[in-house]
Amino acid sequence: MTLPELNESSRENFVDAIGWVFEHSPWVAERAWRKRPFTSFDDLSTRMIQEVQSASPDEQLALLCAHPDLGAKAKVSAASAAEQSGAGLDQLTQTEYDTLLLLNEAYRKKFGFPFLFAVKGSDKATIIEALKRRLKSAPEQEFQIALGHVFRIARFRLEDTIQ
Repeated sequence: MTLPELNESSRENFVDAIGWVFEHSPWVAERAWRKRPFTSFDDLSTRMIQEVQSASPDEQLALLCAHPDLGAKAKVSAASAAEQSGAGLDQLTQTEYDTLLLLNEAYRKKFGFPFLFAVKGSDKATIIEALKRRLKSAPEQEFQIALGHVFRIARFRLEDTIQ
């Protein structure tokens, strides 16, 4: 879809086209739709991010929690599966899988949401090391870091969608 087509879309078509870029959170696109027309790709991306930034803490937490654990064997969205596959998370050894499972559990227990990492361009070793390092963060700091990764993930997805 092109930006001009998106700008001319009905709310329903707009949400159908890009409501998925924030994992299982079409409310971001629903709110951003009111900000049309977007003057550029960057304008669209920025306005969607601003919708999340102006959301309530509970809405932000729900957005974080909508993401799957990295490397999880549970059902994930097609976008998440492709992203994780590109980083090699679908080819973990048993030891790597067990390590990631334990680290994910510790992270979720400490912070109350899954570890989020924009995996595009990264490999499984980099991701596991980032998870170990970020487990040492303060909760308030980590919440903002996680949102930053959600914003990067959404931008990557928009780049793949908007021509």
